[in-house]
Amino acid sequence: MASGDFCSPGEGMEILQQVCSKQLPPCNLSEKDLLQNPYFGKLLLSLSQHVDESGLSLTLAKEQAQAWKEVRLHKTTWLRSEILQRIIQELLVDYYVKTQDTNLTSEDKKFHETLEQRLLVTELTRLLGPSQEREIPPLLGLEKADLLELMPPSEDFVWMRARLQLEVEEQLKKKCFTLLCYHDPNSGECYPLSLCPDADSETLKAAKVWKLAEVLVGEKQQCQDAKSQQKEQMVLLEKKSATYSQVLLRCLTLLQRLLQEHRLKTQSELDRINAQYLEIKCSAMILKLRMEELKILSDTYTAEKVEIHRLIRDRLEGAIRLQEQDMEKSRQVLNTYEVLGEEFDRLVKEYTQLKQATENKRWALQEFNKAYH
Repeated sequence: MASGDFCSPGEGMEILQQVCSKQLPPCNLSEKDLLQNPYFGKLLLSLSQHVDESGLSLTLAKEQAQAWKEVRLHKTTWLRSEILQRIIQELLVDYYVKTQDTNLTSEDKKFHETLEQRLLVTELTRLLGPSQEREIPPLLGLEKADLLELMPPSEDFVWMRARLQLEVEEQLKKKCFTLLCYHDPNSGECYPLSLCPDADSETLKAAKVWKLAEVLVGEKQQCQDAKSQQKEQMVLLEKKSATYSQVLLRCLTLLQRLLQEHRLKTQSELDRINAQYLEIKCSAMILKLRMEELKILSDTYTAEKVEIHRLIRDRLEGAIRLQEQDMEKSRQVLNTYEVLGEEFDRLVKEYTQLKQATENKRWALQEFNKAYH
């Protein structure tokens, strides 16, 4: 399909989903989005023809692949040198560990000493560097020629190099067998050769080691494929999560509308029915209490007692009415007196004094009459 053409919404949706999941950042594009933004869909399709699956342009992707190829070559070269250097160091370390062993032969001692001497001189020569490029005096006044004089004899070096090749091969074989045992612990290759009943065990080990690289490459590819599938599943999970969230929002909207249209409309009717029920229940309770009260009264008082109480109540009510009439008359008289104001208060005080003086004189007269008789 050309970049300038535009497909139907369904086909465009399917193509854009593949493009977004493999070449472009994850995005949720629906059919509605394509219909509303047709030129954006064209832009995405055109952009997908100029980028690879990692999102880089085709030119940059080609340059990156070439750079990675060179890096792998340099890395392989460095690893070879590093492995050889470490194996030689391990040989020397094992030699010093075994110095206390009386079974070491003179050839073993000569081999390790020659190897160590050659290694040290080479390392020191490398540290001194070319004499013509040196701007500062050499360390301790040593020159490269001084160090070369410490080299072992050429015959010893040739003999040591021939044996070193066999020693390195043996060490590499042991490490490969160790790696094979680590990769497949349940295999019989993890046992020492001396314990293996089969004479072809070492040959079988070598064959498995030879295929181990291919096996590891295959397992690495499987891991990468699994990671790619996991990435695709994560993108799919994000899309489904977004869809799930939208569905939940729609469900919440529907529930809210149901509450507003049904529950709130019937709530007033339900409240009215509940109020009527509570009112009837309250009236029934009041009637029940009144019935209990009347029952208690009927059990407590007989008809004669009720009649006597009624007469007493009538007399008391009559006395209360008379007292209320007297109180009303007294209130009217007081209201009449209150009209007089302060003059009335003065007369009341004089009347009180005269009445008190009269009472005193009457008491004194009574006392006098008692004394006279």
